[in-house]
Amino acid sequence: MKIALMDSGIGLLAAAHEVRLLSPGADLVLSSDPDGMPWGPRTPQDVTGRALAVARAAAAHRPDALIIACNTATVHALPTLRAVLEPGLPVIGTVPAIKPAAAEGEPFAIWATPATTGSPYQRGLIRDFAASAEVTEVPCPGLADAVDRADDAAIGRAVAAAAALTPPGVRTVVLGCTHYELVEERIRDALRRRPGSAEPVLHGSAGAVAAQALRRAAGSAPAGAPDAPAGGRLTVLLSGRGSTLPEAALAYTQGRLLATVGQPH
Repeated sequence: MKIALMDSGIGLLAAAHEVRLLSPGADLVLSSDPDGMPWGPRTPQDVTGRALAVARAAAAHRPDALIIACNTATVHALPTLRAVLEPGLPVIGTVPAIKPAAAEGEPFAIWATPATTGSPYQRGLIRDFAASAEVTEVPCPGLADAVDRADDAAIGRAVAAAAALTPPGVRTVVLGCTHYELVEERIRDALRRRPGSAEPVLHGSAGAVAAQALRRAAGSAPAGAPDAPAGGRLTVLLSGRGSTLPEAALAYTQGRLLATVGQPH
């Protein structure tokens, strides 16, 4: 089995790591866009164009499913990518884990990029899944970019600023950007330091997205097709060019584990 993941940068590492945990023998194709990032400030049309190019680069490697491991690209490009690539290639988008957070019945916060915070997309998810909940939307300017650069000091400043905007009585936080899951423990530590705060509960999307991709990939295999041999190989595409994992990816546990298990080619 081969699963492809796409993002503007290294936010795809979290979902890739979850795929590897669930299916250690799956081959992975990681397709990102360092030439065009960040995607957040771009127009929806521009994001769609960049995302389609990145998706096509991944699709050329004939994966069994494609994960859009990016909230921004899911918002703007999911319908186009599905129209172009499905039914031949299942496409799985990434949605913030608002529904499971709301199911806890407690107030919660959503950390997201400034472009996503307050957007019709996010407000629609809140209306559909958390209409009766007390929700605080927390913009996190610069956090995704800092994570992508592995800029330790900038990550610390952005996380601290977002934690200060999160009400002390709120212990549940939805991580509304795939990059944030790479610094989950730093976010948890910052939330713990708030006066009177309880042990934080964080909701990311990577695990659910990885499981859905594997289900879709298995379902798309022709009836009676033999199982592919276990491989665990890793293919890295940077704006369509074959490469190795970026140095910044190796600053995170998920990136280091991917690099040691599957050799880029």
